[in-house]
Amino acid sequence: MVGERRWLWPSLAGPGVVWLILLFLTPFYAILTVAMGRIDPLFNTPIPEWNPIYWNPAVFGEVLSDLFGGPLTDTFLRTLAYVVTASMLALLIGYPVAYYISRRAGRWKIPLLVLLVAPFWINYIMRMLAWVNLLDTDGYVNQGLMLFGVLDQPVVWGSGRHDTVIMGLVYGYVPYLILPLFAALDRIDPSLIEAARDLGASPFRAFRKVTLPLSKQGILAGVVIIMLPMFGDYYTPDLLSGRTATRMIGNEISLLVHAGIGRTKGAALTLVLMTFVALLMLYYLVNVLRAQREART
Repeated sequence: MVGERRWLWPSLAGPGVVWLILLFLTPFYAILTVAMGRIDPLFNTPIPEWNPIYWNPAVFGEVLSDLFGGPLTDTFLRTLAYVVTASMLALLIGYPVAYYISRRAGRWKIPLLVLLVAPFWINYIMRMLAWVNLLDTDGYVNQGLMLFGVLDQPVVWGSGRHDTVIMGLVYGYVPYLILPLFAALDRIDPSLIEAARDLGASPFRAFRKVTLPLSKQGILAGVVIIMLPMFGDYYTPDLLSGRTATRMIGNEISLLVHAGIGRTKGAALTLVLMTFVALLMLYYLVNVLRAQREART
């Protein structure tokens, strides 16, 4: 029986491990072979190098020099500014929504959760195309702002405006932030908040001293979940702006990959971006492990 138990959970995890190898590690290695390969001098096409012995990492030096002090520096800083700003705005929007659903919604909790999940049933590009129509010159956004006197004339939102891209990122990813926030807030024992109130804390102080610290892991999880895909996003700036002034790192990778000769550099830029994003994930995992150790002690 002991032997059977020992192999039970690893066997259940087996299909997931195989799936991970086939759909993540194998494509990752393929990208690595392109980045470490060479360019065919006759056809100017990348030749992947599958044998690690013959890998040439020189392209990573070019990519890093382009990112820090080169032609990609502005794009990288713009991407970082977009992602940080959109994440903070999504948090300001998503936290009150998650708090209301978890603590105040009552019998409306399930219907509101269904409404939160509903955007996942629609393709992301389709939702962005709907946003394009809303932001059109004669779209509902301009009409509404003019109706309430905020604007005197329509604004061309798709003319390379930074705020348009940031709003699109917030619109596209805020549901991914609300769900883990809701899960964290819903797990908080109401008796802890009641104890703080019984000890004389005001509602705001009870929120600041009890609810907010206990929801820290949910905040961190939600922010990491939306920041990771934002760094590689290239549909949003393409659909909502399509201008060089709003180009993100994902757009640069797309251009390099479709340029043929730039595929090696595009693959290397992808790996550099993955490393940067992995640091964010590592920070999240370290915080989770630290919280678990504190909970045990």
